[in-house]
Amino acid sequence: MPASPPRACARWSVREAVDGCVRHGIPAIGLWREAVAEQGLPATAKLVTDAGLRVSSLCRGGFMTGLGLGLDDNHAAIDEADALDAACLVLVVGGLPGISPGGGPGPGFSRDLAGARARVAEALAVLAPYAAERGVRLALEALHPVYCADRAVLSALGQALDLAEPYASEQVGVVVDSFHVWWDPEVLTQIAWAGERIASYQVGDFLVPLPADPLLGRGMMGDGVIDFGPITAAVEVAGYRGDVEVEIFNADVWATDPDEVLATMKRRFAATAG
Repeated sequence: MPASPPRACARWSVREAVDGCVRHGIPAIGLWREAVAEQGLPATAKLVTDAGLRVSSLCRGGFMTGLGLGLDDNHAAIDEADALDAACLVLVVGGLPGISPGGGPGPGFSRDLAGARARVAEALAVLAPYAAERGVRLALEALHPVYCADRAVLSALGQALDLAEPYASEQVGVVVDSFHVWWDPEVLTQIAWAGERIASYQVGDFLVPLPADPLLGRGMMGDGVIDFGPITAAVEVAGYRGDVEVEIFNADVWATDPDEVLATMKRRFAATAG
């Protein structure tokens, strides 16, 4: 399974990231909507196509738990994924209403966790048909429980699979992200259950101790505590044959020369997660 470049090259534009993939022999790239907007959607699509790369995923849609269920922004995200021919649109579903990512309670705050999860299901019922009409696969991502309040009320792969169940697997899939699921004693069983619903496999290590901002607690494979072998093997046995994305949020990695990051990523991926 080939690896996409780490979502860690924050110093690179889309053009520079595409060039870096070509230079390092990486056949696919995971894109973030903010970077695509800076480059321009048509320009990004052309850059990727001209370079002969695949878009392994577009990140991110989601944040469905507030007022309006995020429908307008998610419709736009689906259209962007369509234009980029992305393998999937990653959905980070959102935390409790009234809490922004990394923030505290604000207007409209609610502690109703069950209600927030119900809103995700309600939004998905609207978005899944829209995405299917455009040939875009939605990919629900469960995040580590530390992010439940402000980023994702889905904290286990099984919860994501439950939400995806009413839809065809090519319409709504799930993301298996090592950083977010490694701790779960049921993860290997859930990966087997996921089977053809696996739309993306992402790797990045879990550092200890975590930094003050846990969002930046991802490390290069081998720098943390995750045993990637069983997870990777389970994903392969489940039938996933798509690209593997390396996703790292880490201030030290961001400060490193991106070419050095990609070279290190390739070595570490081959040694630990490939």
